[in-house]
Amino acid sequence: MKNRKAALAFILVTVVIDMLAFGLIIPVLPLLVQDFLGGDPVRTAEIYGVFGTSWAIMQFLFSPMQGVLSDRFGRRTVILISCTGLGLDFLLMAMAPNLTWLFVGRVISGICAASISTAGAYIADVTPKEKRAAAFGMIGAAFGIGFVLGPFIGGVLGHFNPRLPFWVAAGLALVNAAYGFFVLPESLPKDKRTSFSWKKANPVGALVLLRSHPILAGLATSQFLMNLAHAVLPSTAVLYMAYRYHWGPLYVGYMLMGVGGCAVIVQGGLVKPVVRALGERRALALGLLFGAAGFAIYGLAPSGIWFLVGVPVMALWGIANPSAQGIMTHLVEPTEQGQLQGALSSIMGIASCIGPGLFTQSFAYAIGPHADWGIPGVPFLLASLLLVGAAFIAWRTTRPGHLEPVMVDVPAKVNG
Repeated sequence: MKNRKAALAFILVTVVIDMLAFGLIIPVLPLLVQDFLGGDPVRTAEIYGVFGTSWAIMQFLFSPMQGVLSDRFGRRTVILISCTGLGLDFLLMAMAPNLTWLFVGRVISGICAASISTAGAYIADVTPKEKRAAAFGMIGAAFGIGFVLGPFIGGVLGHFNPRLPFWVAAGLALVNAAYGFFVLPESLPKDKRTSFSWKKANPVGALVLLRSHPILAGLATSQFLMNLAHAVLPSTAVLYMAYRYHWGPLYVGYMLMGVGGCAVIVQGGLVKPVVRALGERRALALGLLFGAAGFAIYGLAPSGIWFLVGVPVMALWGIANPSAQGIMTHLVEPTEQGQLQGALSSIMGIASCIGPGLFTQSFAYAIGPHADWGIPGVPFLLASLLLVGAAFIAWRTTRPGHLEPVMVDVPAKVNG
């Protein structure tokens, strides 16, 4: 039990550090790109878009591969190699002499950060079925912690030197890898491992698993809509707040910290009791409807105060994803947990490639000269509709007639 708790703590710390390292460079990476391009803001926007899309493509391609590799060689090996690779990659970006090397570093970052699929498989390996939703909620809380601290710390460090956040991120990743070498046990016994298959490791092959059960296929569709809706936040939120409420970087920073703080509270403290009281199916639907309401508030809020009202409402969306993952992990064998997490990461990667263009273009059209309805929040209203659709699909997919393998409509027993 002691080793299990230490392993879970390491996995959560790994997720925090991955998100912290990612957040650290958010305020400074565009500045480095602009510096290499001689300060041209238009060209910077174009190239930075290529950086973001390339990172998402690497996530899409390599998340299933890491998941299947972990099914073959074990979770520990894949996680430690990824952590080490991420640390070395941040060193590369810290010393990048030109834009080409910075781009190469960003591509490698997308590959190494794909280890989140293996972290999810590790959680499924060592957590009883009835406690998995709460465990995945803790992963969501770890994401929130990294998101709260990363951009703030990166902004402070970048004020002194735009490359300093990369050095700090590298140190965090490498120290974490060294610590994990001593404390992280293997979670997948050798007798439960499977042979490596390129069919499963490629993104399309990994998605085949999601067609093996009607609930998996339906929830995968719901997950795609959820991830697509989420893309509105990183792609459009800052532009929207500046345009509609005239918020500068300081107010935006405070708002993002509030979003992350609420996410930590919900996913770290509310997922477990809500799932225990309602069961995974009802918790999933409720979380999605709260998310839809939050996006609607964002899109219609006439003032910044009303926008802030939507933050805690939106945070309750965090109940949905752990509940969905809890249901899905019940439906696959222990040898397929890595493949499942890789497939889910591929879905997120596809959504990450589509979402930014969808929402930035809809925002541009909503505030453009040809739009006369005066609703700049169109992207958020579109995201709200996507979550309503996700809730409908998830509710129908998991209706009692389909739930013989997992009694998710009955309140789950979550001990301790």
